[in-house]
Amino acid sequence: MNNQRSFFFNIDWLTILIYLALCVIGWFNIHAAVYDPLHPSIVDMSTNYGKQFVFIITALILGLVIILLDSKFFSTFSPVFYGITLLLLITVLIVGRNVGGNQAWIPLGSFRLQPSEFAKFSTCLLLAHYISSTNLKMGDLKMIGVCIIILFIPTSLIMLQPDTGSALTFTSLVFALYREGLSGYILIIGAILIVLFILSLLINKFILVAILVAIAVMALALFRQSRKFVVPITVTTVACIAFIFSVNFAYQNILQSHQRNRIDVILGKVNDPRGQGYNLNQSKIAIGSGGLWGKGYLQGTQTKYDFVPEQSTDFIFCTVGEEWGFAGSFVVIGLYLILLLRIINIAERQRSSFSRIYAYGVASIIFFHFFINIGMTIGLVPVIGIPLPFLSYGGSSLWSFTILLFILLKLDSNRMGII
Repeated sequence: MNNQRSFFFNIDWLTILIYLALCVIGWFNIHAAVYDPLHPSIVDMSTNYGKQFVFIITALILGLVIILLDSKFFSTFSPVFYGITLLLLITVLIVGRNVGGNQAWIPLGSFRLQPSEFAKFSTCLLLAHYISSTNLKMGDLKMIGVCIIILFIPTSLIMLQPDTGSALTFTSLVFALYREGLSGYILIIGAILIVLFILSLLINKFILVAILVAIAVMALALFRQSRKFVVPITVTTVACIAFIFSVNFAYQNILQSHQRNRIDVILGKVNDPRGQGYNLNQSKIAIGSGGLWGKGYLQGTQTKYDFVPEQSTDFIFCTVGEEWGFAGSFVVIGLYLILLLRIINIAERQRSSFSRIYAYGVASIIFFHFFINIGMTIGLVPVIGIPLPFLSYGGSSLWSFTILLFILLKLDSNRMGII
């Protein structure tokens, strides 16, 4: 009896309340986004909002099952979960249904399963399992190499679908590795490469190379009395120049045409409000038209007349902005920030490295989805088509994020033990 009572109090109920709040907000906004006057009931099973209600109920059942399982189950079977999701990712390439140019769904009757969503929690589990079970340090080349392989395999399979948005999600797990001791220089290098990528698309590459050479010469002059800086500065400059000349090839041959067009719109290279920039333009109009308090539930004109494509999935935040205004958007963003802070707090109070690493993986993935999804609806980042956790329509998305979060809650409830 005492164990049951202790277990009950160890569950992080605030996190569960935030989770429930986001699910309910998402459900009501899906109702608004695809509202059908012929089927007004929010639990009408013939509509997407009715189906989302079923997804929420089944997600809660999944969460309950996870809470009732033994904590050691997730660490022990993490390689099995990872292997199953890899098999699903291979299966979808063979028998998957192509929707919107991506062969990312396995048809199961009237339902479609998206394996890439489930690969997120299984990759987090295996990464935490490997790092916590080895005596190697994060700076060890073998450790880094194995971590890269664990991330690369699902990423490459998802890229073959091709689903660039979901594939990029796995890059966020570098923050979990950083917490475990990965050199901060890796993050700095990543940031530099992103900046160079953007500048390479905006500035003539020869002018950009000339600027880099000038900076390198000034750096060498500044550190001329210390020869130990000569080689690193020279190597870094040469690597950056090589990267600049490779950007154009990668941009033209790796990214698809619609992805290039979206980046061009964001960077201001193309002004096409009726073509490639249509989604973003309508998204901004919808959010901006909400004002301070919004137009009211089911009163959004941009929403009601389907001006914004994919509004119940990738662009669900537009409905929040239009019908609930700045105040509603502030509440939703606030809930996400509180959730992320709670997850980080949970991570730091763990006694086992497995639980801590997994917790930071959860925080990284949810933050990536939150930042990129909302960022693409307001024009901060290119539209790459990833859902907003717990709000966007879809069973695979909701279930995967529920599993991701509730495994963490289970591990946290047993934090006084050793995983």
